[in-house]
Amino acid sequence: MDNLNQLSEDYTRIEQAIRYIESNTNYQPNLREVAAHIGLSRYHFQRLFTRWAGISPKRFLQFLTKEKAKQLLSNSNLLDATYQSGLSSPGRLHDLFVQCEAVTPGEFKSKGRGMDIIYGFHPTPFGECLIALTGRGICFFGFVQNGKRATLLAELRHNWTNATLIKDPSHTALTVIRIFSPIPGVPLSLHMHGTNFQIKVWEALLRVPPGKVVTYKTIAEQVSSGKAARAVGDAVARNPLAYLIPCHRVLRKLGEFGGYRYGSTRKKAILAWEMARIDKA
Repeated sequence: MDNLNQLSEDYTRIEQAIRYIESNTNYQPNLREVAAHIGLSRYHFQRLFTRWAGISPKRFLQFLTKEKAKQLLSNSNLLDATYQSGLSSPGRLHDLFVQCEAVTPGEFKSKGRGMDIIYGFHPTPFGECLIALTGRGICFFGFVQNGKRATLLAELRHNWTNATLIKDPSHTALTVIRIFSPIPGVPLSLHMHGTNFQIKVWEALLRVPPGKVVTYKTIAEQVSSGKAARAVGDAVARNPLAYLIPCHRVLRKLGEFGGYRYGSTRKKAILAWEMARIDKA
């Protein structure tokens, strides 16, 4: 957990650096200028960035261009490869091993009546998170924005209106560690709460491996719903298990990174962080 604390603290400055570079894309500031903007020397910025991302700032920041997004899409024809490989690929450091269970129609209607949900706030490589667990798995995972814990907690309560929420971070801490340091052969259990269509979309997202991306249109084709990409976009936006169900891997058709409910900067940071670990594997 100490390592996650450090990475979480680092992320605040990493996000500042990414935003500065994005706002000065045409100018392309060098490493020294970026470091100065966030109040660090070039040496300390390089060290901090490498500790967080695992690669140099220069290599990481190359990822943040629109051209990289286009390249990712052109190399991500994963309709066949993804289904053949399942949810993970051997040798990839950052694969998530998950097994999923959806709520029954009766449970969906009851919104957790008679159920205990244990939750806690914890540091992650992408800032503070809220995680919640039922007896069958992780039912909620989201990132705190601007220190507003209450916003996420209200969403959890809305999703599981009739459940009893119990704050116990000592119970949830190990699960957060396992999310960012997965154990091969020991799957994480996800307890998904959504409509049939939403769950189909989320299951399709789970088939997109780390380092790959997909478009809303492709997801719509995979779920064979006949619904437009806009409906898929709505289901993606309502994903209650950020990062675990990788909605950050969905890009716009033209290769643009697009929005993300926890901020476009965080989306790019997560994608690049995953890419860095695949490159090192």
